[in-house]
Amino acid sequence: MTILHITADMDPRAGGVCQAVRTMVAGLAARGVRSEVASLDDPAAPYVAAEPFPMHALGPGRGPWAYSPRLGPWLDANLGRFDAVLVHGLWLYAGYAARQAWRRRGAARPPLFVMPHGMLDPYFQRAPGRRLKAARNWAYWKLVEGPVVNEATGVLFTCEEERRLARVPFRPYRPRRELVVGLGVEEPPAFAPAMRAALADILPTAPERPYLLFLSRLHEKKGADLLVRAYAAGAAGPDAPPLVVAGPGLDTPYGRAVRALAAGGPAGAVAFPGMVAGAGKWGAFYGAAAFVLPSHQENFGIAVVEALACGKPVLISNQINIWREIEAAGAGLVADDTPAGTHDLLARWARLPAAEQQAMGRRARAAYEQYFAIGPAADRLLAALASVS
Repeated sequence: MTILHITADMDPRAGGVCQAVRTMVAGLAARGVRSEVASLDDPAAPYVAAEPFPMHALGPGRGPWAYSPRLGPWLDANLGRFDAVLVHGLWLYAGYAARQAWRRRGAARPPLFVMPHGMLDPYFQRAPGRRLKAARNWAYWKLVEGPVVNEATGVLFTCEEERRLARVPFRPYRPRRELVVGLGVEEPPAFAPAMRAALADILPTAPERPYLLFLSRLHEKKGADLLVRAYAAGAAGPDAPPLVVAGPGLDTPYGRAVRALAAGGPAGAVAFPGMVAGAGKWGAFYGAAAFVLPSHQENFGIAVVEALACGKPVLISNQINIWREIEAAGAGLVADDTPAGTHDLLARWARLPAAEQQAMGRRARAAYEQYFAIGPAADRLLAALASVS
């Protein structure tokens, strides 16, 4: 079996969709399924030749639509070689080109699936700062994206909550099939002392005892302000563990505002190491008592799953779409993405006996293995593809 993945961008710095494509390809390869990727990257980009799978860079994509005249002819010439086609992401030329080429093949065409990766979440139509983009998306849905989604063989979702929310923002929304296939996240490397040393290089004042860890972009959507404000107000209790707020964006207006909020709490209790990666990132995960993300919107939350894989409880908002699976597994605590909800999240964690906190960590690892490991996710995807063949 050979699958074609179509996406606009495979630059590793972009994360998100391109990282999901890479883990999906790896999971399928372990099941003996071959994958190729067609993207709108510049063929001269250094990461193109470094990929371990066949990658057809048909860009560079131009403008906000990421248009490239090379993609359509390539699809016309090659679509028939594949047993299934997966379009990753919405709102760009890649999806439109895939639908057009698929229609041109008539009956001699493979099944075509669309995987939105959270891009149908109503948050993006409701957020106050996105009103112009919301109007643009509504028009684009009517003209282009609606037919792509509604005519495809099926729409693939990473979790049940994503499927439910995708039905809200646009009309007409009439996909032929809605299939929840999950998304796998790679097994983290086993803990090694070098990870702690790498974290200390980034954060010389790294706490010596387990801490609460926020690891994400410092962006309004992620809710770091809610976390730091609740922590500074004493929500984590009189003997609160330190708080590490890691991620890029410290020098943005939002990042500076979050740092200012920390000044209202105990001196030195909140550390801001900036972006952490590689061994330092895994050192941050393994050294934590719990991972905290009171985000206003996350389709999946790869960092949340990485924390689970490291055996760390997760304290999250109910706007992270995998919250139901985590709550059902007893792998963390869930609350509203509000000041009161975030305060309650930290307070509930502080009240848990140490034995229950440790048991929650064991359940976190079990939840990763059940819901989010690469192998089971690949099996669910293959089962979904087989169900429509």
